[in-house]
Amino acid sequence: MPEGHTIHRAARDQQPLFAGRQLAVSSPQGRFLEGAEHLDGQVCRNVEALGKHLLYGFESGDTLHIHLGLYGKIRKQMQPMAEPKGAVRVRLEAVEYGVDINGPNTCKILDPEGRAALFSRIGPDVLRSDADPDRAYARIVQSRSPIGVLIMNQEIMAGIGNIYRTEILWRQGIHPDLPGTALTRDAFDAIWQDSCALLEIGVQKNAIITVDGGRRSGKRYGEKVNIFNLETCPKCEGPVRKFEMATRRAFVCDTCQQLNKKGSRSTGKAAV
Repeated sequence: MPEGHTIHRAARDQQPLFAGRQLAVSSPQGRFLEGAEHLDGQVCRNVEALGKHLLYGFESGDTLHIHLGLYGKIRKQMQPMAEPKGAVRVRLEAVEYGVDINGPNTCKILDPEGRAALFSRIGPDVLRSDADPDRAYARIVQSRSPIGVLIMNQEIMAGIGNIYRTEILWRQGIHPDLPGTALTRDAFDAIWQDSCALLEIGVQKNAIITVDGGRRSGKRYGEKVNIFNLETCPKCEGPVRKFEMATRRAFVCDTCQQLNKKGSRSTGKAAV
């Protein structure tokens, strides 16, 4: 599933292409025909991201709500666009560019009330300037669930996925099993600030890069990480332990991320 930086990158790329322009909207696959007919010919007001949700605002006040889920993809093309490839749920076309959205988990129209409800349900997004970190912290310290679960809960803190979860907690020396109730405000602030910084790098580089001063790697998605899916911690050179957390694979260095019930960082910032 794409992490939050991917969706914000898509929104930033598409905003200058679509905002203020009349769009042709169609559903080559046929599963969004009614919605496409409603939006077709309208002017797009803006393209924005909320966590892992991509939102296209239209002059009618309606919003096209896209959530890619595990298998959805966005393909941008210059005009004239090629014939649809695969199950294209919705095609959005301006004069110079267009995008195909294949296989999203969510593709629907929200009225203003529905849009407001989505923003109310989703937690503060670390990449949005209007995010309120106090709202996330208030939820976290009321929960005994592990912090590694809580910061991936999009209704608590939006945008962080599995790789960022592992990397941010390692960088801050916080064990993923630490209960939310034990997390100090200073430790939360460190998580929040590091999340903002790392996801912004992800937007700029179009890749997950969590190594300080790191560059895109030669891997498929260009990621450059410290411990995710690796065997050795680059700080202590000890083993990285792989385990399951809420059905997702997780990684931890038990030396650099000692389980500190007081909720402070165990060894200080671990970034290298």
